[in-house]
Amino acid sequence: MLRVLRTCALAAAITVPLAGASELPDLGDVSRGVLSTVQERQLGMEVMREVRNDRNFLDDAELNAYLANLGYRLAANSPDARIPFEFFVMNDPMINAFALPGGFIGVHTGLMATAQTESELAAVIAHEIAHVTQGHIARLVANQQQAQVGSIVAMALALLAARSNPQLAQGAIIGAQAAVVQSQLNFTRDMERDADRVGLSILERSGFDVRGMSSFFERLQRSTRNFETSAPAYLRTHPMTTERIADALNRIDSLPYRQVRDDPEFQFVRTRLIAMQGSPRDAVQSFENGLRQGAFVNEAAQRFGLVHALMRNREYARAQKELRTLRPMAPRLPLIDALEGDLLIATGNLKGAAVFYQAALQEHPRYRALVYDYADVLIRTGQAQAAIKVAADALQYYPSDHRLFFVQARAYSELGRMLSQGRAQAEANVLLGNRALAIEQLQNALRAGDGDFFELSSAESRLRELRALQPPRKGKG
Repeated sequence: MLRVLRTCALAAAITVPLAGASELPDLGDVSRGVLSTVQERQLGMEVMREVRNDRNFLDDAELNAYLANLGYRLAANSPDARIPFEFFVMNDPMINAFALPGGFIGVHTGLMATAQTESELAAVIAHEIAHVTQGHIARLVANQQQAQVGSIVAMALALLAARSNPQLAQGAIIGAQAAVVQSQLNFTRDMERDADRVGLSILERSGFDVRGMSSFFERLQRSTRNFETSAPAYLRTHPMTTERIADALNRIDSLPYRQVRDDPEFQFVRTRLIAMQGSPRDAVQSFENGLRQGAFVNEAAQRFGLVHALMRNREYARAQKELRTLRPMAPRLPLIDALEGDLLIATGNLKGAAVFYQAALQEHPRYRALVYDYADVLIRTGQAQAAIKVAADALQYYPSDHRLFFVQARAYSELGRMLSQGRAQAEANVLLGNRALAIEQLQNALRAGDGDFFELSSAESRLRELRALQPPRKGKG
């Protein structure tokens, strides 16, 4: 759970501004219970700063790529396609997903591994997208009279806690304000029905099987009956009433049947997640048993998971053998290339990895997992300048990718170019919403004084821009 929530009760968080709140952006008066689009995005950025520091935040390039493709496909068919949605993964076995202010949507690994079809996973994400487009999140966090930005951020963090771990959140809500806070954390029945209705429409317009929504919720309900004391988190944060289920089923029954095939990547992503769970040895045995018994949906995906598990167990020779078996039966997916590159690196074959990544990027030029790893190998083999170019080329297509700026910063450090390193680090932190740190890094970089006239002028100009964007410091007293 988030660090700020591990050390304070949520009841206190609702009324006491966060530390350093005076440096947060001024959201103005939200006493009407409404946040503007800009205010909501600013708030989401502040919350995401905390999320990214949480130990359960999973910055996995392959998972992020798949989830982003799925999420953007759904968001493009939402009522407000202008919202800049961002999707991220939390390494948590609980079956859950949640939406934050500003279009940030988190998906637990437990949900991704449990969904049996891509339409089931898409149904949950579409539901969360609907909570954002319908303004449910904004109304929940802004429902305080004369709220200040620090307390609103704390409110959003409380929402995240409730979405991720309802039992922990409820345990932390104590004292006289408990009922008030809990009422803020819960979506109303009308909101849930609204999100079901809009989510179903998003699902249909995006070309998915709308019955994925009903099949997933039915499976969750069955697990609830079997384990009454450990109901899936998604049912605790999004309660399923009989009326709501009946309403959703009526809507689904009125729609024409459509047979939808999963994206080939879906089953590979699922087995990759399963391979990451438990002990490496147990994971290997699980995949081996599945192959031996024919207990799999897709044999290629099952073998893909086995290769991952073998790598976790440091059985690299067996992993290479299984990968050779996998290749002829699998589609040309970039995440399989990423797996082969990882195996080359794990076995210490950095020169071979550099050659492999160069070829793989010819076939999948914009797959960022390959870009990150190729740049890493180039730096490790003394080709930092080439790594800078690889990152710069990718930034033309992904100008908001903070990881590419960090790659450049690392490469500049290897070359001893301190001004350029600081500039790249600053741009990465601007994208992460940490403008104060970016300003500090630019100031330190300028003191190095190792750039030419144009580099120094550009860095000074950027520093002035960032300072102008900083809110004025509030005086004491």
